[in-house]
Amino acid sequence: MSRIAARLLYLLASLIGRLPWPWLMRLGDALAAWWRWRAVRESRVARINLELAYPDLLPGERDALHAAILRTTARQVLETIRLWTRPHAQNLTLLREQHGTELMDAAIAAGRGVIIAAPHHGNWELLNQWLAWRTRLAILYRPPESAVVEGFLNLVRADHEQPGEEERVAQVRAEGPAIRQLFKRLNDGGVVGILPDQQPKAGDGEFAPFFGVQALTMTLLGRLASRTGATVLFAWCERVDTHADHPGFALHLQPAPAAVSDPDPKVAVAALNAAVESIARRDPAQYQWTYKRYTLRPPGSGEENPYWNR
Repeated sequence: MSRIAARLLYLLASLIGRLPWPWLMRLGDALAAWWRWRAVRESRVARINLELAYPDLLPGERDALHAAILRTTARQVLETIRLWTRPHAQNLTLLREQHGTELMDAAIAAGRGVIIAAPHHGNWELLNQWLAWRTRLAILYRPPESAVVEGFLNLVRADHEQPGEEERVAQVRAEGPAIRQLFKRLNDGGVVGILPDQQPKAGDGEFAPFFGVQALTMTLLGRLASRTGATVLFAWCERVDTHADHPGFALHLQPAPAAVSDPDPKVAVAALNAAVESIARRDPAQYQWTYKRYTLRPPGSGEENPYWNR
């Protein structure tokens, strides 16, 4: 039954994805306005995150950034639906610029394994499609609670116009036994993609500053890097014309700071958060501020979950 529901969702997404780009962008703007008017979850979470991460902004400045974040986020929802339901080769024509791709080529050629750290900045689904076109890789993901949603994501992340692409991308659940697949792949010289700014479960990370606020941060990326000697690269697809009705993107790859691979997990997560923050500060409106990044608080701090009752 869940497979049927997932296919029905995919059919609906395909119909939405056929709308012209200007229609999708206007629909996204209307969605963002509705989020603000109704103070829905996305709007509330973004506002709380901005209060925490940008405490020095004047009220008017924070309100303007809040509106820009919701507009960008809503547009991304619609553009991602289109990216999911169109041939990947067609989607990749949206990349107007590519920077640092030679770093990945050199890292793959070195044969020590490559970790792509992809923060929630810009459009990470387009980045996934570029990576799948460029190389075989394994992507670590946290499975959704709904079997229908997971089935839908498996459908939309396969390129149905290019048979066999699903063999190029192995989706690895962020769960105990599956993690061993990542170590093996890296030791064999393979490529692994990780979203480094997802809050891990309690006990699976260390606290480190992120925009000046302590945030529980994954230690897995540092463990993978330090134990395998893999090269760590940060990657993201950033919108280069945020006001256009037809989006364009710039692909970026850059070396991670050496401390990201430090065997001391506290050192590694501090370097990881600092690197993600520097990317997010390039254009704060393109970062995923609608995510509850600060839910878990340091033990003994006396701090409460900032999202409770708000």
